[in-house]
Amino acid sequence: MSVEQPLWRALTGYRILAVLYAAGVFAWSYPQYSTPLPGVLFLLLLGCWTFATLRNLGSADRCTLPFLVTDIALGLSGILLTPVVDGHHQVGPTLPSIWVAGPVLAFALKGGWRWAAGASVLVGIANVVERGMITRSTFHNVLLVCVASVAIGYVIEVARASERTLARALRIEAATRERERLARDIHDSVLQVLAMVQRRGTALGGESAELGRMAGEQEVALRALVSSGVVPEPGRAPAPATAPGVVPVPRDDRGGADPGSVPESGAARCDVRALLSSYAGARVTFAEPGAPVLLPGRTAAELAAAVGAALDNVERHAGHGTRAGAHAWILLEDEPDAVIVSVRDDGPGIPAGRLAAAEAEGRMGVALSIRGRLRELGGTAELLSVPGQGTEVEMRVPKDGD
Repeated sequence: MSVEQPLWRALTGYRILAVLYAAGVFAWSYPQYSTPLPGVLFLLLLGCWTFATLRNLGSADRCTLPFLVTDIALGLSGILLTPVVDGHHQVGPTLPSIWVAGPVLAFALKGGWRWAAGASVLVGIANVVERGMITRSTFHNVLLVCVASVAIGYVIEVARASERTLARALRIEAATRERERLARDIHDSVLQVLAMVQRRGTALGGESAELGRMAGEQEVALRALVSSGVVPEPGRAPAPATAPGVVPVPRDDRGGADPGSVPESGAARCDVRALLSSYAGARVTFAEPGAPVLLPGRTAAELAAAVGAALDNVERHAGHGTRAGAHAWILLEDEPDAVIVSVRDDGPGIPAGRLAAAEAEGRMGVALSIRGRLRELGGTAELLSVPGQGTEVEMRVPKDGD
C-alpha cells in the first residue's frame, strides 16, 4: 500500500465530519441568520456533494483535476454566500466552516505543496471578500490552513520521491539476485561441462585437443561475463536449464546420481536425506540421522546443490578426483532450529589466498554456488582448510527459511 493512501482515507473521514459540523453550526445558530433559506439550500447541496464524491478521494488517480476545481469552487461559493445568509455578521463562521479546508488538503495530496499554496490563496481571498477587511481571526484561520496544507503537500512529495527510490532499489536488488541465480546455474552446468570438455580433449589429443582448447577459451570468457555483473535485459534472460518451477540440482561426471528435481513451492517439504544420499559412492561417505530431516522443497534443493558444488571442488582440486584420489565425507545434522551439512575431504587443502585469487579470475564456485546459495536461504557457509589436512565446508540453513 502506498504511504499516501492513509492520508486519503483520513481526508475522506475529515470531509464527512466537517460537513456534519457545518450543518450542526448552522442548525444551532439558525435563529440568528437574517436569510436562512439560501444557507439551507447550500448545506443540502454541500452534503449531497460530499457523500456523492467520497469515491473520488480513494486515491490520487481518482481525485481528478475537474473534481478538485468543482470542489473548491463549491467551498468558495459557500464563503461568498455567507454575507447573504448572515447579513448582520452575528454567527461568525462561514457556511462551509471548516469543510473548506478539505478541498485545500485534497489539492495538497494530489499536486504537492505548490497546488496547496494556490488553493490556500483562493480561500484566503474569499474570506477577506466575505469579511470586507482583514481581521485577526480571518488572518489566523487562513494562515493555519495554508501552513497545514503546504506542509502536507511537501510531505507527500517527499514520500513519493522515497517510494520511487525504494522501487528502484528493489528492482536493482531483484536484478542482482537474478544475476546471482543465473551465475550459480551457469557455474553448476555450463562451466563445469566446458571444463570437463577441456580436460578430456587435452587428454585425448588430436582434434579433441583443439576442441578442448576452444572449450577452455569459452569457459574463460563465460566466467568473465558472469563475474562482471552483467544483468540480462527484461524478457531476454537465458532459458533455464531445467523445466519451469523446478530448482536445478547439480549434475556431474563423478558418477554420482542426480538428487532429483524438487518443486519450488515452499509449502511442500522434502527429506534432505533423500537428496544427499544420491551423492554417496565409493569415495563419498554419507552419514545421516535416523529420522527424516525435513525442509521446504526449494530450500532442500538449494542446499543439495550447494553440497554438489562442494563435491565438485573436491573432485577438481583435491588430488585427482574423488574416484581415484581424495575421499569425501558428508555429515547431515538435524538441530532444533537449523539443518547443518558438513562436507570434508582429505585432500591437500586450499592454499592461503587461493579463494580470493579464484574470485578475481572469475571462478565463483565457492562465492556463488555455495556461499551465495546459503545467503539466499538466510543461512551461512563456513570454509576451513588446513594445507596438507584437507578442507571442510559447513553449511547451516535455518528451518524457518525458504
